[in-house]
Amino acid sequence: MLDHIHPARISALTRLVTKPSSGKSTTLNSLTDASSKVGNFPFTTIDPQRAIGYLQIDCACKRFNLTDRCRPNYGGCTEGRRSVPIELLDVAGLVPGAHEGKGLGNKFLDDLRHADALIHVVDVSGTTDAEGKETRGYDPSQDIVWLRSEIVRWVQGNLMEKWGSIKRRHQATKANPVETLQAQFSGYGSTSQTVARCLDRLNLKEPLEDWSNETVEKVVNTFVDEKFPTVYALNKIDHPDADKNISKIARMQDANSIVLCSAISEVFLRRLAKQKYVKYVEGSEFVDTREDLIEMGDPDGGGLKEMDEKLKQRVENLKDMVLYRFGSTGVVQCLSRAAEVLGLVPIFPVRNIHTYASGSGSNAVFRDCVLVKKYVHILTPVNIY
Repeated sequence: MLDHIHPARISALTRLVTKPSSGKSTTLNSLTDASSKVGNFPFTTIDPQRAIGYLQIDCACKRFNLTDRCRPNYGGCTEGRRSVPIELLDVAGLVPGAHEGKGLGNKFLDDLRHADALIHVVDVSGTTDAEGKETRGYDPSQDIVWLRSEIVRWVQGNLMEKWGSIKRRHQATKANPVETLQAQFSGYGSTSQTVARCLDRLNLKEPLEDWSNETVEKVVNTFVDEKFPTVYALNKIDHPDADKNISKIARMQDANSIVLCSAISEVFLRRLAKQKYVKYVEGSEFVDTREDLIEMGDPDGGGLKEMDEKLKQRVENLKDMVLYRFGSTGVVQCLSRAAEVLGLVPIFPVRNIHTYASGSGSNAVFRDCVLVKKYVHILTPVNIY
């Protein structure tokens, strides 16, 4: 839970999870400058790869007409578009049976413990099966069901293994259910507030020592929902079979938890932009070539390089299949949606409410930005915007 953090630290920790070969490492690369190994075979990612992604938000400097004086201590700000760093972790792919140790299951699940949110990258092309092997016609909605089931069974298995002694200790110490469960769930990065919200949602009447196995399962399911809020990044949206799979998943899941994306398209566009072949802002629906800029009145074409016909055609196809159809590659929106499901809002601490500076003797404004949970009561000597 992000009640308060130091402005110089990373704002949240988000895990990218999925079965192998769904485009998870490509998604990480498209969100960051990381170079996670990419391959069309299971377990390309073995050790967790940490990287920094950037949540795009409206900066306070834009609201106060001070964009020319905005100098962030970390991240960046371009014409009022603020980039706030978020730590990302690309963990080993999950396969069915992970809670029993199959594949790299134990390692995968252990890597989840301290995530603030999960981004589940789903291959909606249907070209990889449950274990990440190449196929055709696979139903990717199954991946959402069994991945969550693996997490539930992992937590439930750990709890039920010692449930008898937990109940006896609960009665002997006359503890309340929140205290007892938090003692078991703290290893997953839980807090007492997390456990309390779970029990409030279930409104259980019977004492903990009388809970049936079915009641314990309900508690675990609610805890997983509360502790591991998940964004579903439906990847490979430009594949011919994607539309029918997207429609099926959209009927199963809350629309607010779904983001349509093409990670490989975002990686491609960023690479072309770095090589000065196109003008492209991360997450935008627009990409301009040299010819586009000349037509818009720039005789130098923005200083961009001339592309050969093959490269031009690839860019045009990408525009048609992804940008024009979906409005963007969707990758940057994954972090925005993760912030939404976590209930995070940006605040800009300042020491001077007249100049919006963070310290004396500086002309720069809104140097710091932090993300905090909504409705958190903050006691601080500085002003926030």
